[in-house]
Amino acid sequence: MPGLLGFAPWIVYAIIATSDEWRWGAIVGLVTAIALVVRDKFQGRAWDEMVIESSAAVFFACLTVLSLIDPHSALTPYGPALVNVWLAGTAWGSLAIRKPFTLGIARTMTPPEVHNQPMFYRVNAIITTVWAASFTVAAAALTVVLNLAPHATTLVIAIKVITFVAPAVFTIRYPKVVRARAGV
Repeated sequence: MPGLLGFAPWIVYAIIATSDEWRWGAIVGLVTAIALVVRDKFQGRAWDEMVIESSAAVFFACLTVLSLIDPHSALTPYGPALVNVWLAGTAWGSLAIRKPFTLGIARTMTPPEVHNQPMFYRVNAIITTVWAASFTVAAAALTVVLNLAPHATTLVIAIKVITFVAPAVFTIRYPKVVRARAGV
């Protein structure tokens, strides 16, 4: 799914960033996000198709600055939770302004005649809500785990994987379910 590529900076950060290497994770996340935004703009993509990539560029720019200014910040161990707090804010914020972040991506994969239909918006609002809820659950779960058991790496990875894969699968399947119910 093309929209999932936008999560590459977040995935790269998750792989690279450890308590000792969060600076490199932030820098590589920033470079990856900027590369995606530049590539997408050169391909003529609209900003609403790049919400996650643009959000990543802002987040990783801030995190890079923080990690270089204060490499031993008290926030360091909470990097995985901070990522999800930011993503949750991005998703919930896009819903609050009635521009679900999945809408621009979905427009690239559907015929123009459906873009103004209420069901198209509703499907994307539901998909974005699922992502927002998943990011929120991940942020809360990771905060608790990182606070109570900071070396529970397997549990941290499991939370990250489950809270990414579940909404990704929902994103792929839900539109098919809606089309089947509508007889399209």
